[in-house]
Amino acid sequence: MSTFSVFDIASSGMNAQNLRLNLVASNISNANSISSSINEVYKSRQPIFAAELQNSMEKNKAAVGVTMKGVVESEAEPIMEYLPNHPMANNDGYIFKPNINMVEEMANMMSASRSYQNNVEVFNTSKQLISQTLRMGQ
Repeated sequence: MSTFSVFDIASSGMNAQNLRLNLVASNISNANSISSSINEVYKSRQPIFAAELQNSMEKNKAAVGVTMKGVVESEAEPIMEYLPNHPMANNDGYIFKPNINMVEEMANMMSASRSYQNNVEVFNTSKQLISQTLRMGQ
């Protein structure tokens, strides 16, 4: 593995956590959205990540980063609330709210933020080590 591949790995980690933070922000911002149909209600979204392998033909596969393989929508049933006077109520008087757990979303946000910070630290530490190594010859 090249010395400079550390930068690629750290930047792919930062990119992945940035995407995760965007999904968390979307989930939190839509937590109180209302729909008149069970099919149109917002569903919590979570990213699916996979490690990128250096070369699948090698015996010792080395991870060289992470990619987002897709986004999965929650299977949780939406919250159905009886409010017949609400303007968004359906013919039966029900409105539908997303079943988003705010505690879980805040935990995801904190985890993604810390993972992003850790990748920044790896990036900066590697940069400092290379810089100090280059200064040794002076």
